[in-house]
Amino acid sequence: MDIPDVTGAVCPVPLTHDEQIVMGHGSGGKMAADLIAKIFLPVFDNPALRAGDDGAVVELPAGRIAVSTDSHVVYPLFFPGGDIGRLAVCGTVNDVAMMGAQPAFLTAGFILEEGLALATLQRVAASMQAAAAEAGVQIISGDTKVVQRGKADGLYINTTGLGAVPPGRKLGGAQAQPGDAVLLSGSMGDHGIAVLAARGELGFETDVQSDCAPLNGLIADLLAACPAVHVLRDPTRGGVATTLNEIATQSATCITLFEKNLPVRPAVAAVCEMLGFDPLYVANEGKVLVILPRENADLALQVLRRSKYGADAALIGEVGQSPQGRVLMKTALGTTRVVDMLAGEMLPRIC
Repeated sequence: MDIPDVTGAVCPVPLTHDEQIVMGHGSGGKMAADLIAKIFLPVFDNPALRAGDDGAVVELPAGRIAVSTDSHVVYPLFFPGGDIGRLAVCGTVNDVAMMGAQPAFLTAGFILEEGLALATLQRVAASMQAAAAEAGVQIISGDTKVVQRGKADGLYINTTGLGAVPPGRKLGGAQAQPGDAVLLSGSMGDHGIAVLAARGELGFETDVQSDCAPLNGLIADLLAACPAVHVLRDPTRGGVATTLNEIATQSATCITLFEKNLPVRPAVAAVCEMLGFDPLYVANEGKVLVILPRENADLALQVLRRSKYGADAALIGEVGQSPQGRVLMKTALGTTRVVDMLAGEMLPRIC
């Protein structure tokens, strides 16, 4: 019997796959190393990542550190105005910035589905790096896992962000105070409607683009001009209404909205009217709610409007004392109604 020559072989012999993710890419062996070397290292290259260790060691200013983590399961992976990669970076950068910190570093974990095109992964990685460069942050550590075909809708991403909080700065939902003004940096609902449209489920076309954007530059300018800001919050899942309900509960205050001041793009308003949605509950990924003393509101609006991400900023409400934990709406008709928190999931898989 002939004995095959197995000199230099390993068991099992790794196969070359240049077009799709296969289970071997999650093995931790040569195929996994090749994937990292081919896709991630060239795009995210920086000294901490290049070291190739199990974690990254970086320099941060002494003092308090803001940390946030988020997982991104948006479907489809690409949508008008963004994609899962840009979303993963912007979402976490914004969460860190909402604490008054300057985001500096991100980690990224990838759950890849067997069969995912490597070209798709490369496109997502390039989008992540472009968003990271815009935000001025580095992706310094990461992880990759592969699951069987049909188990992950192509790609999930988890990101964790870190940033330093300047001494004396204290922001949070509990800091809202009666007499404060409530500002919103732009129109509501763009992201949720853009993702819904990308699924082809509307039955009609719309030109709505996601507002997915890193807001740390805008926020840094705002805090430099208006250090008395009490609350910053990005109204993502559940929209503006749910986020304000959370803040009203945290601060034991009542927040009143002015319906005539709420910014909504005509295209978004049209889609919401046709589908029975309320823009107040539709997700955003590039907007910030700002709560600060009323005497600082005009200056804050000027600062926000100087940024391309805050051009449509508006004063949308005010903070009062009672009823505590409630959000109310002064309607265009002069009546007042309660604005509750979103009870369920209106638009699943939008971030």
